[in-house]
Amino acid sequence: MVEEQRDWGRAPEVFTVNRVSPEHQQQQQQRSDMEADPVDQLKVRRTDDKGKSKNTLGCCGLILVVISFFLMLITFPFSIWLCIKIVKEYERAIIFRLGRIVAGGAKGPGLFFVLPCTDSFVKVDMRTISFDIPPQEILTKDSVTVSVDGVVYYRVQNAILAVANITNADSATRLLAQTTLRNVLGTKNLSQILSDREEIAHSMQTTLDVATDEWGIKVERVEIKDVKLPVQLQRAMAAEAEASREARAKVIAAEGEMNASRALKEAAIVISESPAALQLRYLQTLTTIAAEKNSTIVFPLPMDLVQNIMGARK
Repeated sequence: MVEEQRDWGRAPEVFTVNRVSPEHQQQQQQRSDMEADPVDQLKVRRTDDKGKSKNTLGCCGLILVVISFFLMLITFPFSIWLCIKIVKEYERAIIFRLGRIVAGGAKGPGLFFVLPCTDSFVKVDMRTISFDIPPQEILTKDSVTVSVDGVVYYRVQNAILAVANITNADSATRLLAQTTLRNVLGTKNLSQILSDREEIAHSMQTTLDVATDEWGIKVERVEIKDVKLPVQLQRAMAAEAEASREARAKVIAAEGEMNASRALKEAAIVISESPAALQLRYLQTLTTIAAEKNSTIVFPLPMDLVQNIMGARK
């Protein structure tokens, strides 16, 4: 009985179950989507687009494809020239069957087969393409107007995205490069633009590569070609550089004169200790003058010698 009373006296254990409502799950999913990496978001979009593109052609589409195939068989000797296409090593072909992209991705290089009436294809060049960014008038962070141009190297990485996701990938990339150049250089000072060209080019490449990923384009390299300054600013910078160099030259000349005066002072101290040293210096000077200009020699007569001569006469 005692044991039973102890069991009844225990506090009942509480079992809790975490139940998550559908609304809470949806909110968490939205937060995770917002916090996800942009590259992961692009991958999710591509998988959704692939799932949508795998839809069937429908009854009418299948009937048209079958009729086109039979027409090709009936006119076989002649239709073979319309059905077989060739693309080069650096090209890929995107086949559209009744307006839909054929499963299997891009075709090529080499031979591929199309139906004459229901299929059409678009060739895509996979080589690296380069173009010049026209000179852009940019107002820098320190309110200086400069003209900057550059060059961009890119290539088509995914032919299907380059055809299906954008009307003209080349024109879009050119326009995006111009706007990116303006946006990046607008946050830099003039000194940063002139000295940090590699950093600016790398920042532009990263921005363009992320923006063109949905178009199937890979930006390989970006370079800043030239930075043109206004004529008045060039004159002001030249005057500033000239003034700074003149100031440095004056400082160097003053330091040289100071060192020369110190050397002369030390030489005068040495000569005052030995009077004969002054006579030897006179003779050395005469030797130097005779070697260079021997037409006229001016002999400096020491005052001590004159005073001795005058004293002897007296």
